Amino acid sequence: NFGSLLGLCLITQILTGLFLAMHYTSDISTAFSSVAHICRDVNYGWLIRNIHANGASFFFICIYMHIARGLYYGSYLYKETWNIGVVLLLLVMMTAFVGYVLPWGQMSFW
Repeated sequence: NFGSLLGLCLITQILTGLFLAMHYTSDISTAFSSVAHICRDVNYGWLIRNIHANGASFFFICIYMHIARGLYYGSYLYKETWNIGVVLLLLVMMTAFVGYVLPWGQMSFW
């Protein structure tokens, strides 16, 4: 069931994001060194960073497969449910974009 996989991915993303945010600084001069600190000095920081990065890709794969299943079985005929899903997809894509672009316009190092 892709719904449960999406929930698991979302919980994993939130938890790893919180753990990474505890050690990350978004200042333009120290952002890269804080990522190096996470990977080298934090216990399993490299693993948390990789889980967070790859979990985002897996999350979107699950979303696209969930949408494909809905298209295959004709769930788009349920207009209200389908429109809510489209709004959720757009919100997830906007959140992912904001999470990837940091305040000073630099791309995220993690």
